[in-house]
Amino acid sequence: MAGSMSRKLIPYLFVAPMIAFIAVFTYIPILTSVDLSFRDWDFLSPDKPFVGLKNYDLVLGSHEFWNALRVTTIFTVISVPLRLALALALASLLIRETKASRILRGAFFLPSVTSTVSIAVVFSWVFATDHGMANGLIQALGGSKVQWLQTPSLALAVLIIVNTWKQLGYDIIIYIAALQAVPNELYDAASVDGGRKFHVFRRVTFPLVMPTTYFLLIVSVIEAFQVFTIVDVMTRGGPAGGTTMLVTLLYRIGFSLFDIGQGSALAVMLFVILVVLAFVKSRVLGRKVHYAS
Repeated sequence: MAGSMSRKLIPYLFVAPMIAFIAVFTYIPILTSVDLSFRDWDFLSPDKPFVGLKNYDLVLGSHEFWNALRVTTIFTVISVPLRLALALALASLLIRETKASRILRGAFFLPSVTSTVSIAVVFSWVFATDHGMANGLIQALGGSKVQWLQTPSLALAVLIIVNTWKQLGYDIIIYIAALQAVPNELYDAASVDGGRKFHVFRRVTFPLVMPTTYFLLIVSVIEAFQVFTIVDVMTRGGPAGGTTMLVTLLYRIGFSLFDIGQGSALAVMLFVILVVLAFVKSRVLGRKVHYAS
């Protein structure tokens, strides 16, 4: 009996280090943030008085929060569908095993493993008003300089372009793997039936890669709501709050103003928003996702 019990405990011993790691660096910080969201703390004082829902009330009553939520929503609604549409289109073109396609796959994937800070700095130079490459091309074509990063709407558009360029390669690789799993017999049958490419894509390809699309949608929305580095390096939330994201605001409240209570409250609210979005997407799209048995 004792030997049987010890054999049952062996698998748990193997995963215990990882469980401890996740608990220390994930679950405990989450619970600590929840606790701090009900307290008033400035990072320096040893006292952390309990203030109830005051921090949540201050965040919800702040114009900056609603502006950041609006900007983050616009960023997500535009960037995520753009990423997924481009990724699926490019994956369909690069699925063939040729030398050119393999080189292009690597070229598209390279930005996703490149330092985000480096990418943001390079694109800050590209879209600089006076000496940027973008304005250089516009002037060469007879146009005038554009203040890319000094105009709120244009600055947000630039951030969407840069973030899409960085994350696109990852989505392409995932879509290529999904497309390669589609049985060729289905395409042969559709070809025999005289189906056009668009109808084959709509009726065969897209439904079969829907589980992958659903996965990438969840991951992309979470990533879009947590975007920070590109914003911090390129615009710092400006101009006039036009690119202030939720995480940018969280960082400013928590680590510039040292209001850990409000920062933690905003972090908890961001977590709740992402959970609600994931639940809504599972209810709306979950029934449309069919996994092969």
